[in-house]
Amino acid sequence: MQIIKFGGSSVRDANRMLAVKDIIQTKLIQDPLCLVVVSAMSGTTDLLKMSAEFAVEKKDFSQFINQIKKNHLECIANLELNNPELIYKLNQQIKSLEEKLDSISLLQDLTPKTMDQILSLGEIFSSEILANALQKFSIKAEAINARSIIKTDNNYSCGAVDFQLSNKLIVESFQKEVGVKVITGFIAESAEGNLITLGRGGSDYTASIIGAALDAKVIEIWTDVDGMYTANPAKVNKAFPQVQLTFAEAMELSHFGAKVIYPPSIQPAMIKNIPILIKNSFNPNSIGTEISNIKKESRQAICGISSIEQIALLRLEGSGLVGVSGTASRLFATLATSKINVILITQASSEHTICFAVQPDQAFRAKETVDQEFALEIKSNLINPLVIDRNLSIISIVGENMRTVPGTAGKMFNALGNNGININAIAQGSSEINISAVISQLDEDKALKVLHEEFFFPDHKTVNAFLIGTGLIGEELIKQIKSHSEELATNHAHQIRVIGLANSRKMILQETGINPAELSLDLLNKGNDSNLEEIRKFIADSNLPNSLIVDCTASDEIAGHYQSFLESKISVVTPNKKAQSADFPKYQELQRTAAKRGANFLYETSVGAGLPVISTLKDLIKSGDRITKIEAVLSGTLSFIFNSFDGQKSFSDVVLDAQRAGFTEPDPRDDLNGIDVARKILILARECGATLNLANIEVENLVPEDCRTTSSVTEFFKLLKDSDNYFLEKLSTAQKKNCKLCYIASFSDGQAKVELKEVDANHPFYNLSGSDNIISFSSDRYKVRPLVVKGPGAGAAVTAAGVFADIIRLAGH
Repeated sequence: MQIIKFGGSSVRDANRMLAVKDIIQTKLIQDPLCLVVVSAMSGTTDLLKMSAEFAVEKKDFSQFINQIKKNHLECIANLELNNPELIYKLNQQIKSLEEKLDSISLLQDLTPKTMDQILSLGEIFSSEILANALQKFSIKAEAINARSIIKTDNNYSCGAVDFQLSNKLIVESFQKEVGVKVITGFIAESAEGNLITLGRGGSDYTASIIGAALDAKVIEIWTDVDGMYTANPAKVNKAFPQVQLTFAEAMELSHFGAKVIYPPSIQPAMIKNIPILIKNSFNPNSIGTEISNIKKESRQAICGISSIEQIALLRLEGSGLVGVSGTASRLFATLATSKINVILITQASSEHTICFAVQPDQAFRAKETVDQEFALEIKSNLINPLVIDRNLSIISIVGENMRTVPGTAGKMFNALGNNGININAIAQGSSEINISAVISQLDEDKALKVLHEEFFFPDHKTVNAFLIGTGLIGEELIKQIKSHSEELATNHAHQIRVIGLANSRKMILQETGINPAELSLDLLNKGNDSNLEEIRKFIADSNLPNSLIVDCTASDEIAGHYQSFLESKISVVTPNKKAQSADFPKYQELQRTAAKRGANFLYETSVGAGLPVISTLKDLIKSGDRITKIEAVLSGTLSFIFNSFDGQKSFSDVVLDAQRAGFTEPDPRDDLNGIDVARKILILARECGATLNLANIEVENLVPEDCRTTSSVTEFFKLLKDSDNYFLEKLSTAQKKNCKLCYIASFSDGQAKVELKEVDANHPFYNLSGSDNIISFSSDRYKVRPLVVKGPGAGAAVTAAGVFADIIRLAGH
């Protein structure tokens, strides 16, 4: 015989029942006896439960009953069963249900016994409709109520099966039968003749009980997915079905939230060593997942990641726990007496604290129970009253190979930590096939994605980037991402997924990522009005691993949002200097937040465009060196101006040439006033530990005073000509000394300044040319000859390349 179970989604309507009929017909070719266990039509059990809950509260439950009736009568009509007896029977059962609910409403009393009777109707309805549908197609079929073959104790809603009696009845019922027996899942009967249910998901259990009793070759569970996935595919889009799992692995996964199979279902099959095959009724040709005692060979440490979305963590602590035998026994005995199920337990070796997780709706009852049990110890201040932490989730990695692969736990916790996910409690069983962590419920989806990426795609790193700013740098960055994405993925296993674009006017949000080939500024024409808070919320709610904002603007407003991005565990990559050079307390808070929330704040390009300035400085400091002095030409614009100013042209003409070449800001005064350079040296000084603010930096403003307040750039250039002689005299004085003019930022002895200086031929800045930047680091290790970093310091292409490098750095993080 064949044992097949169909879930609620597989029999939810006439079309699905016809698909089930096709599967059964195929099975009958292989064997003349087919035992089919069915769940209620999808959603029916929930409607029945809500109708009972409304009735006991004296609310109108008719909407639920009408929907149940409508769904089933529509299914009968669409199947064209034309069976008056079936319709009459269904109507009578609905009528009886309404009378029962009226009584509940009148008495305001809903007993577990009555609830089981109500919930059982869904399976009864679906089994009778499917049996009649099969008969219509000339298939010998009979509906059977599992009450006649599965016997339990009198524990309503989760009856304990009497296997000895049930096995005997099952064997007697089916040993000489042929055709299709459509059996109600979820339902059993006590020795006293009371209807008992086996718990939500109990239809799987019914199939397993029957299969084990009959020593079936395999027990098939048909559902609406292609098997047991590496993670919940609704939350992790890269999840994929596993072809094979062990009983132990499947039990762990199902216990910790994988809803493909009901956990108790595995036990009967495991005892008899009968494989369970998970199949998809919507895709019958898929391989599915086989659960057996065979451990497959795999290089992967884990087979899956699962989670429980809502739990409460309860903490019992106090000096009265230390060294006192029997405390744990008292704790869990009192919880068991109150029928409170404990999901997870962890205790520190100090014995000072015991943590355990329960369902949130049991938390308050657990506290009352435990506080009462330890009332004397609490009164004597030996033990504290039980503490409840809510809004938590449990995430678990599962796999038989964890026993032999070292470093699995470290890999798990490192991945969570790198993505700013804090762990409240940890538990690992002695079987070594499960490591569980309690985390914030807000982090559950992100944790699933992070761990799935870490364990199943360890060589493939993805960053999820939202690009803000579509000026020269932003446009150039888009070009570089488009041209290099394929090479990065192929040769370096790095994927840059752009999940959104924005400028000051429009934004486009796309969680699944924008195809690199379609990435362009034109997409913003289809976007909504730009909103930074909405962008932050979109990224945070998407819960994507390695998510970051790439700010390619010089906007104060966007820099002002860095704090909220970092608080939401969203990394920031930017050439924008505003946040790093803001008042020191704000700068310090950004750095603290980034470290605290596990986000990255990368701003390499804010000082030297594409040059490795900040990373070089950090490496020196981290390796124990002490910076004694920094000198730098940090403006590509001013570098170009003074490298071009040789006396052949007036100073004002050289500045005009720089503007026409695109080296300056639209208003060159923004370059000549030195504030931009001051921000850059401030950033470097702060990396060295200085607590300076912008106001503490002495800045030589190269804009003549009479040019500073003019209303237009054209007027500025006219007035600048009046200062040509001043700059020519400066140049002549320098040339007489065989020196050059350089606009230099410096930091030493805790002080920073920016000024126009003369440098001689022995100075490392003397041979600077074009728009190059140069930074000189003097330190304890580099005393005689400073460490020099030199190269292009301006231009959209090199700045975008530096930003791109920071993004790639996060991809390899």
